[in-house]
Amino acid sequence: MPALSSPLCIEVCVDSVRSALNAVQGGADRLEVCGTLGVGGGTTPSLGLLKSIQASVDVPLMVMIRPRTGDFLYSEDEIEVMLEDIRVFKEYNVSGVVLGALKADGRVDVDVAKRLVDEALPLQVCFHRAFDMTRDPAEALADVISIGGISRILTSGHAQTALEALDTLESLCAKTQELSKELPWVLNILPGSGINSDSVGPLLDALLPRGLMELHLSGGGWEESAMVHRKEGLGMGVGAGEWAVWVTSEAKVRAVRRFADAVWKEYAGSIEESNSAE
Repeated sequence: MPALSSPLCIEVCVDSVRSALNAVQGGADRLEVCGTLGVGGGTTPSLGLLKSIQASVDVPLMVMIRPRTGDFLYSEDEIEVMLEDIRVFKEYNVSGVVLGALKADGRVDVDVAKRLVDEALPLQVCFHRAFDMTRDPAEALADVISIGGISRILTSGHAQTALEALDTLESLCAKTQELSKELPWVLNILPGSGINSDSVGPLLDALLPRGLMELHLSGGGWEESAMVHRKEGLGMGVGAGEWAVWVTSEAKVRAVRRFADAVWKEYAGSIEESNSAE
């Protein structure tokens, strides 16, 4: 893979070896490995999938720790499953894990999250989009920081897509930049949801001045199944049905990569000009 022309990290979430290959060939720097990505936002992947992706690509891998789809209010049994999954994945040289837990009142469950984070350290830890289901983003940020050791927060800024929440994302980025001088670890905001070649430009224009260095996307979509025999009247309730497969598009990832690099080059040039003028 050619050297990147910008320091922007592009993370792509994938749930198959094919999607992992497509993402890396399109210019992804890091992958979030999930199971059932097209249904409910992804769950914990199988160990077999992780090992197969590790054998196929050479980029850092973050692994989703989520025992089921649905809400982020977990029972003790589910928490034990998550802790055991973290222990297993730590043995397989992953870069980090992606997790989150909430209370019934819409706050981050600091106690549960801390148990999971403590089990995961010293790996990187990303608090996932459970953050967007909290009752208040500023309160949630303070709660996440109080846990300690979390590397990044994946968020759409409490909106359906990141582009719809630029003000909130700007505020979150500014706050984390301010706190980075005091925290003994690095915490980044990782914008995600609806990021594509059309939305990445405005997003970067707004957030690069706030210290943004990472983006998250799926670059995926439903691809028509190759099945010829299609049993009528039966279904497993999966996404677009049994006659489609969720696949990351190399072209979609590459389009974001190229646009992001171009925006970075222009931004870096403007900073250099400003510094020269002074």
